[in-house]
Amino acid sequence: MRSCISCQIKAKVEQRKRNEDLNAKLAFLTMPQPASFSDVVLFANDDDEHPVPVPAHKAVLANRSPVLRAMLDNEMKESLSGTIKIGDVSYDALRAFINYLYTAEYASTSNWPVQHLKDFCHKFLVSNLNLDNSLSTYTFARQHNFKSIIDAALTLITANMNKLASRDEYIELKERDPGLLLEIYEAYFSKWPKWAY
Repeated sequence: MRSCISCQIKAKVEQRKRNEDLNAKLAFLTMPQPASFSDVVLFANDDDEHPVPVPAHKAVLANRSPVLRAMLDNEMKESLSGTIKIGDVSYDALRAFINYLYTAEYASTSNWPVQHLKDFCHKFLVSNLNLDNSLSTYTFARQHNFKSIIDAALTLITANMNKLASRDEYIELKERDPGLLLEIYEAYFSKWPKWAY
């Protein structure tokens, strides 16, 4: 009995320490940053005449989003100019999305529903899907069971299996999650006519 109480106290102390560590990290991540220290700005598509910038940091965006990482890592115009324009989204939705990338929390403002953020993220990932980010996007979508993103990524992957098989991302996925790679191959072979194998 005494050891059980001791174990419970120890577990509570450890949980409190974990919570304190997480709160310290969250406080750091949510610290307001002056716009002048940002190294990238994002613009929503809802105000073409007087766009309002949403300042951010490339390191944070690249760390939180494989799609944004692909845009910022490669020599795409977004990386070179430090400006990213996001289509089909309001300024409020873009601010909420960037806030979510920084804090992993949804800050509810007015009556803007969370589903809108989810829909925006789905559209963004699908519209920015390319060969460079297809495997990481597929992996992310499978982890979160995002059917529309899974389907879009799988279509692109299976159409380009020969090109992808020689890439580092493919080799990493093969080592990290062979089951996921097996799913990709099952989808790939399911497109072949029965007489072909």
